[in-house]
Amino acid sequence: MAKISKSAAKERIEALSAELERHNYNYYVLNAPVITDFEFDLKMQELQALEAMYPDLARPDSPTQHVGSDIAGSPAQSTGPSSEGKVREGEHRLNSKASQSEAFPEQKGPAQRTKFEQIEHKYPMLSLGNTYSREDMLAFCSKIEAEYGSTEYSCELKFDGVAICLTYVDGRLKQAVTRGDGVKGDNVIDNVLTIKSIPRQLKPGDWPREFEIRGEIYMPWSAFEALNAEKEEIGEQPFANPRNAASGSLKLQSSAQVAGRGLDCVLYHLLGENLPFATHGEAIAAAASWGLPTSEHSKILNGAEAVVEYIDFWDTRRKSLPYATDGVVIKVNDLQRQRQLGFTAKSPRWATAYKFKPEQALTPLLSVDYQVGRTGAVTPVANLEPVPLSGTIVKRASLHNKDQMDLLDIHIGDWVYVEKGGEIIPKITAVELAKRPAGALKPQWPEVCPDCGTPLVRDTDEARHYCPNRTGCPTQIKAAFVHFVSRDAMDILAGDATIDQLYNLGYIHDFNDLYILTKEQLMALEGWQEKSCENFLGSVERSKGVPYERVLYALGIRHVGKTTAKTLAKSFPGIDDLAVASQEQLAQTEDIGPIVAASIADWFREESNRQLVEKLRASGLQMQAVAREKLSNALEGKSIVVSGVFSISREDLKAMIEAHGGTCPGSVSGKTTYLLAGDKPGESKVKKAGQLGVEIIDEETFYQLIGK
Repeated sequence: MAKISKSAAKERIEALSAELERHNYNYYVLNAPVITDFEFDLKMQELQALEAMYPDLARPDSPTQHVGSDIAGSPAQSTGPSSEGKVREGEHRLNSKASQSEAFPEQKGPAQRTKFEQIEHKYPMLSLGNTYSREDMLAFCSKIEAEYGSTEYSCELKFDGVAICLTYVDGRLKQAVTRGDGVKGDNVIDNVLTIKSIPRQLKPGDWPREFEIRGEIYMPWSAFEALNAEKEEIGEQPFANPRNAASGSLKLQSSAQVAGRGLDCVLYHLLGENLPFATHGEAIAAAASWGLPTSEHSKILNGAEAVVEYIDFWDTRRKSLPYATDGVVIKVNDLQRQRQLGFTAKSPRWATAYKFKPEQALTPLLSVDYQVGRTGAVTPVANLEPVPLSGTIVKRASLHNKDQMDLLDIHIGDWVYVEKGGEIIPKITAVELAKRPAGALKPQWPEVCPDCGTPLVRDTDEARHYCPNRTGCPTQIKAAFVHFVSRDAMDILAGDATIDQLYNLGYIHDFNDLYILTKEQLMALEGWQEKSCENFLGSVERSKGVPYERVLYALGIRHVGKTTAKTLAKSFPGIDDLAVASQEQLAQTEDIGPIVAASIADWFREESNRQLVEKLRASGLQMQAVAREKLSNALEGKSIVVSGVFSISREDLKAMIEAHGGTCPGSVSGKTTYLLAGDKPGESKVKKAGQLGVEIIDEETFYQLIGK
């Protein structure tokens, strides 16, 4: 770095420090990053270089001296030595600020993060040093080998997820704490217990009585794509990358929702007092034998040359993995040498991360199309000069919304950088301003719907523009029908082409029209044969038996996906109950935030929607939840609040309470009969139960109450 004056360095250090703290908050707390990982790392490296040039200007609270915090409302803290922490990760940080309210409705800000108990780490969790430079990685190895001679390294894929620290006592999982600010984190054990690969009880083995094991909770590509598809289907902003999706999912307030997100885990670092291992490799092999999930792709290699071969192999092969990786972690294998090498204020000296540079392509932007979705959301799509990228030819890329276009300052004719998020989803990450043609114009955001001409609207708290003409916009109507007949909704044998044909010929206008179609009408249409008519009409008839919760999902109420529909069906067991619920009542329902509540209330306020419900009811659709089988009246009139970790899931416990005549409110009150407390119950619930004189019972006592 070129020498600059001390006064200029001081000014730049202050500006960089403030900017990096802001990006840390966006990334770790809001899960709404606005710059790429690469851009962040360049700014951090510039700050490190300036502080090295003028050490007296380096502040104790500099971003170079602490890790980012995922605890909302908590300032970043300077921390001491640690075993291993989360490298700052994430494929793309280009995400709109407003997307947080949609992607994380349960996390609007620090005030709402009250569920999770904060626990101090026994061994602080810090960051790994990282580099994109092969030379820096080789220098790391050379420095170690100059002191110790021939050195074994553990090489591991760097998963793109969220750091977690699990504590096992007597072979049983006792707590699961996020990295937090490196000193303390949130205990998310209820949510972690929904991840199938993480054992509640270890396999028999010679495990220590108490130990910690750290790793990464991540979302596989298949789960990420399914989740984003559902978000786009209900008009919500998709997640920017699997890391953001995993982070948001892990902090959901409902463990049942977490269970449906498809999270997985890989563990890579064992900690404890007097552990009987000489090497890192031995420790991880032992953890695997106890049933803990470890990476099958980790290798113990001798010397820097072997490390380079491992990196080169996975720089290509990683593209075929079912999960996102963005680099390789290199650790000294010998644990005694690790202890001798020690730590800096922020990172271990015995480990580093080599990060893969994302594959990019530079290509001209030809035009921008504006597409209307099922919920009326308008999405801009960039048409590109075809360019090869990660084994495919990329011609189009989503620009997400107007805010994203403004952030990029994109113009027609610009040369744009295109990356594939995790080698799958094409994204425009930047504009090459040096190649901007003279007179290039910004694309004009449409004022009216490109399909029906209705003026577009934009909610003040959202990043997207919408066509409000839900009942008259052909694109929205046909897309709503496609959703209604889909497998997860009414499961009617009709695809896009069938819906197009029936709509264009005037056969269907609202959903109930599907239930009054006749064989004679269909046989008169082009392409329909007797067998296809029978199959279609048979599926229509069978759809009358689809459960109420799927009917709710099929109606296509904005923001109501499959999981939300299940929650609504449980809290409002009949559609008439849901229709008369106030927005305030809806917002008080577990996992239903104010945005979703407003959307549901608005939908039922429309006369045409109420009429549609009545027509569908008359056609025989299920508008009432089927009552659970009642096993006894043992808990009749009893209100039981469930808190903590049990031998079965809390959802199963609640179902058992209801099956024996009891109710399961979410909070302790004067009407509560018992607080059913497992391991690590919520402190606030225990305290309130004590204040109100509510009896606290354990799982064994509960089973005695129901005679089990």
